[in-house]
Amino acid sequence: MTKILIVDDEEKIRSLIAKYAIHEGFETEQACDGLEAVDKCEKNNYDLVIMDIMMPNLDGFSAVKEIKKTRPAMPFIMLSALGEEYDKVHGFDLGIDDYVVKPFSSKELMMRIHAILKRVSPSAQEGGDIMRVEGMAIDFSARTVTIDDERIQLSPKEYELLAYLAKNAGIALTREQLLQNVWGYDFFGDDRTLDTHVKLLRKNLGDYAKYIVTLRGVGYRFEKTN
Repeated sequence: MTKILIVDDEEKIRSLIAKYAIHEGFETEQACDGLEAVDKCEKNNYDLVIMDIMMPNLDGFSAVKEIKKTRPAMPFIMLSALGEEYDKVHGFDLGIDDYVVKPFSSKELMMRIHAILKRVSPSAQEGGDIMRVEGMAIDFSARTVTIDDERIQLSPKEYELLAYLAKNAGIALTREQLLQNVWGYDFFGDDRTLDTHVKLLRKNLGDYAKYIVTLRGVGYRFEKTN
C-alpha cells in the first residue's frame, strides 16, 4: 500500500489531508513539525511526503534539505500560505515535486499526489533510450542527464520537463500542453510555475540552455539545431 507522510503543525489540516488520502486508498502517518518528519523519514520508507513550510522547531525547507541527504529520490509536495515566487523557486531548487498554496482543494491535492506517484513509479521509468545533443546526453531509462560526461543534478520536475521537451524536439509546445503532460493533470494553479521550472532548468543546463527556445505568447520548443 502506498504510504504518505503528512507534515503540518496544524492538526486540523493533517487530519483533513489524511481523511482524503485514506479514502483514496493510501496509508498515512503524521508529523507535527520538521524535526519529527526528519526522524520518521530516517526510520521509515514513504512513497511521498506532504510538507508544510512554516512550522516550529524546524521549517519545511530545512526538513526537506535534511531528508534529501539520505532519501534523494523521495517525492515532496510543499504546502504554504505564501505564494511568492522566491518560496517556489527555493522549494523547487531543493528538489520538491510540487508546491500547493493554502487554502487548497483537497480533491486537487489528491490529483497532484496521484500524478506524482504515477510519474515516479518503476513502470513509468521503463523503456526509452539516450538522446545526445553535442556534449549533452539524456538517458530516458535511467532518468539522468550528463553534460561533457558529468552528471548534472536536476529535480524530478526539471528532468521531466527537459525529457518531454527533448522527446518532442522541433515541435512548438504550448504552455497548456507542457503543464498537462509534465504535471500530469489539468493545472489549477499559477502557470508561472512553468516559467520557474524553465528558469531553473536553464540555469542547470548552462551553455546547453540555448536548446530551450521561448516562443512568445505560445510556450517553448526544444531546438536541437539552435
